[in-house]
Amino acid sequence: MTTTTTDTLKTQAVTTLTVTPDVVPDGPGAPAETRRATSTLHARDVFALLGSGAAAVAVTAVLFGRVLPWNAPLGFTVVAYLAFTALYAVLVSLDENGATVRARLAQTLVHALAGLLLAALLFIVGYALWRGHEALPHLNFFTEDMSGTGPLQPITEGGMLHAIVGTLQQIGISLLITVPLGLACAVFLNEVPGRYARFVRTIVEAMTALPSIVAGLFIYATAILALGLDKSGFAAALALSVMMLPIIIRAADVVIRLVPSSLREASYALGAGQWRTVWTVVLPTARSGLTTAVILGTARGIGETSPVLLTSGAATGLNLNPFDGPQTSLPLATFTLVASPEKTMIVRGFGCAALLMALVLLLFLLARVIGGRGPGQLSRGQQRRRAAASLRDLERMGSRGHHGALEDGTGADGTSQVHPAPPPPPAG
Repeated sequence: MTTTTTDTLKTQAVTTLTVTPDVVPDGPGAPAETRRATSTLHARDVFALLGSGAAAVAVTAVLFGRVLPWNAPLGFTVVAYLAFTALYAVLVSLDENGATVRARLAQTLVHALAGLLLAALLFIVGYALWRGHEALPHLNFFTEDMSGTGPLQPITEGGMLHAIVGTLQQIGISLLITVPLGLACAVFLNEVPGRYARFVRTIVEAMTALPSIVAGLFIYATAILALGLDKSGFAAALALSVMMLPIIIRAADVVIRLVPSSLREASYALGAGQWRTVWTVVLPTARSGLTTAVILGTARGIGETSPVLLTSGAATGLNLNPFDGPQTSLPLATFTLVASPEKTMIVRGFGCAALLMALVLLLFLLARVIGGRGPGQLSRGQQRRRAAASLRDLERMGSRGHHGALEDGTGADGTSQVHPAPPPPPAG
């Protein structure tokens, strides 16, 4: 009796202490779930930012207008930002600890630097477009050269066709030289390690900081003076190649090093050789990064002026042959035209600058279209070719199975197709 009473009391105690959660029905009649806010930005943070900004501008305006004899816009911006930082730190410290205050100040500094860089980029692009907007709407700016146009001629006469053609030919020849050499050198540095590879990597790293005028002088001394090559677009392309090659090698080397070693090991385990692995595994995996390396090298070479001036010279007429005669480029035309005292020539120079930025953007988009897909992602044409190859393989395997069935006497459905031998003729 005592044992039964004790068990009953224990059961009641456990029942009393056990908390059963409410069952939430799931279905059309279920109550709406309460969404939790996961954002780290709260209303008080927004009010602190806005209040600090307004107070900083007001304090700086009083200082510059009443107290200090300063009126420079740059100084006003610097003082306003320093005042904003101090006021924002004070406001945040009222609710948060010291670590949070430092973190918020670091966030404001990072965002301020990002905004400053974006503002500088927009200012450069906008200023070039604003100063060259008078020349860009005219069709002759893209279809004519300056061979028959003087400095006093209006904007409706003459154009930059010769500079456009020169830039495209020079950068095209440079890419034909630097892309194979750069990728081959990057593969060599990763796949053939050793003392010589370390020596080559050191030379490449040193050449990334090579001044452009030195590259121009090198090609001028070797190709033009020593080898007797005339000043031409090809000589300018050689000078640009000297500038672009170390950039492409350096960036491609870093990208290839990021390819996981497990992919190489899997390829070796399947029986592929080293260079087969590089061609079918490493390079396709790093395709997007290699495209970025080519873009960086192109951006370095397409805007150079001094190597083109030393190795090709300036020309006002259209020259379609990059191996004979001087050939100008868009950066060189911009440098020459902006230095002119005539307003129309300055407008043409800023038009060249805007056109050069548009050309760089076009090359960037083209490179992203070519190499922007990730590893294993196929284009529509590649998908169609792979599907067609799979159908051919299926038909070939089906035909082999049919021929095999005919040879061993087994039908396609697995039944025996062997006919019994005819009975032997009766004796006698």
